[in-house]
Amino acid sequence: MRLSTVILPVHRWHEGGRDRWTRAERLGFHAAYTYDHLAWRTFRDGPWFGAVPTLTAAATATERLRLGTLVTSPNFRHPVTLAKDLITLDDVSGGRITLGIGAGGNGYDATTLRRQDEAPWTPRERADHFDEFLPLLDKLLREPSVTHEGRFYAATEARNIPGCAQSPRLPFAVAATGPRGLKLAARYGQAWVTTGDPKLYEAGTPAQSVAALRGQISRLEEAGEAVGRDVTELDKILLTGFTPDRPLSSFDAFVDFAGTHFGLGFTEIVLHWPVPGSDFAADEQVFERIATEGPAQLG
Repeated sequence: MRLSTVILPVHRWHEGGRDRWTRAERLGFHAAYTYDHLAWRTFRDGPWFGAVPTLTAAATATERLRLGTLVTSPNFRHPVTLAKDLITLDDVSGGRITLGIGAGGNGYDATTLRRQDEAPWTPRERADHFDEFLPLLDKLLREPSVTHEGRFYAATEARNIPGCAQSPRLPFAVAATGPRGLKLAARYGQAWVTTGDPKLYEAGTPAQSVAALRGQISRLEEAGEAVGRDVTELDKILLTGFTPDRPLSSFDAFVDFAGTHFGLGFTEIVLHWPVPGSDFAADEQVFERIATEGPAQLG
């Protein structure tokens, strides 16, 4: 049972950014992740830094903490350039990178690089791109030279030497809830990521959320059967902050929440580092107590 955090890239590195990453390591978190977006929701008009440079800086400022994205998507990434960045990150960090990756959504990532008269991808188009993106990225991170001509992506003798520090490549944590994404998670993932059922965030109940998550895990198991893989070997990561629960409202609330969700089969719970004045506002003293005392309560 692992407890991790996600640090939004909203702070200048020398004005609180670095301190949060080093503090995350001192608090004993298993991993610290960051979002990989061009901009995100209510943070669009404020500071927002790039995920890859942020993680590179975090890698040089920490020693043991695992680092990664929650999540990267094809919305503005290409497998060839992403692979090069990931191999470099894995090298700089000494093999501590996990790639959280998904099909992406409808936010600013989906529109920023497109003309105003060009519609963003539909859910089916996002799934189609992801279906090609993830297998190609897997290949690029495993093989020294890759040539690929696909429907959406091309690579001509793309060199990736010396490859990842981790073998055979850095781990994928695949975010998915639909049937196609779950099959990709079962086939290529070392972990599966979910935020729960978004329809329940505002109007649902914690009990309904637990039932929805139980259903997602069941569908992941079915996807594993379809591709011939036992998904009990996959880590199961819950990124909190998008369900009706409020695990950061108190220490006892977290212990109850974590106990319930670890009981469902989740192996890692990720808490947002508090951001005052946002949807992720929380008492930092409660947050730090959870980090230092919470895992022992869950034994």
